[in-house]
Amino acid sequence: MSLTPVERALEVLRGGGLVAIPTETVYGLAADASNEQAVRRIFAAKGRPADHPLIVHIASAEHLPHWASSVPAAAAALADACWPGPLTVLVPKAAHVLSVVTGGRPTVGVRVPAHPLTLELLERFGGGLAAPSANRFGKVSPTTADHVRADLGDLVDYVLDGGPCPVGVESTIVDCTVAPAQILRPGGIADEQIAALLRNDVAPAAGPSRASGMLASHYAPTARVLLADSADEARQLAAAHPGAEVLDRTDDLVESARHLYDDLRDADRRGVSVVVAVMPPALGLGHAIRDRLTKAAASG
Repeated sequence: MSLTPVERALEVLRGGGLVAIPTETVYGLAADASNEQAVRRIFAAKGRPADHPLIVHIASAEHLPHWASSVPAAAAALADACWPGPLTVLVPKAAHVLSVVTGGRPTVGVRVPAHPLTLELLERFGGGLAAPSANRFGKVSPTTADHVRADLGDLVDYVLDGGPCPVGVESTIVDCTVAPAQILRPGGIADEQIAALLRNDVAPAAGPSRASGMLASHYAPTARVLLADSADEARQLAAAHPGAEVLDRTDDLVESARHLYDDLRDADRRGVSVVVAVMPPALGLGHAIRDRLTKAAASG
């Protein structure tokens, strides 16, 4: 009897292998978070610096205390309201959490993804899966199984194909180990929603990089990315750069987020040298889109 895709993924993970998993945000490159050798394979496959921490994916909020030495009130409130969903909480790590997972830090990022295949996988796996985005470090994140195959090829042992990712940008990361809590990375849960859930007891990121996506340069296509505040400014910039194309989806932020990485990948596929991206308003998903475009532009 042939294995189902989830059963095949379980077999690979339990054998210390790497599986690309679909989530509502982007595809992740997953390994058993309790297997140090398997986790180190993630860093090698991505070319990821060893001090850049990974997010642990779990099946439900009930598992959070297993990964945290304590669960701050802010983390409990956010998990209750947002999981499964595109939110990662940073909490003090439990003693057993591998240092390789946390980049040597005393904190660990944890989330429950909202994708039926990966939730089934996590429930049957029983443990946590360490999983950054399934692409080369610093490059455009993958939102389809084909993106993963194009980026990593044979470096990933199995791709669990769950179709295109519906959100399209990574999870929001909230550091719940500080007071007030800090939004370290804007993402699929809007900053305004985080603020409302925490009764405005929240602040923007401050201090050193301590979570995925906090580096100044990230999410970068091969094309040079220039930023514009309006369609008119974008057209002027494009006219000054022969062969440039304008990327403007500011009329629909949900669609903009869903297609952002595919738009950047498509520009690379077609050999576009310069992408002039119109920045969306700093509202809702606009926070995450602005963050990703700003970091993509910093690489140019």
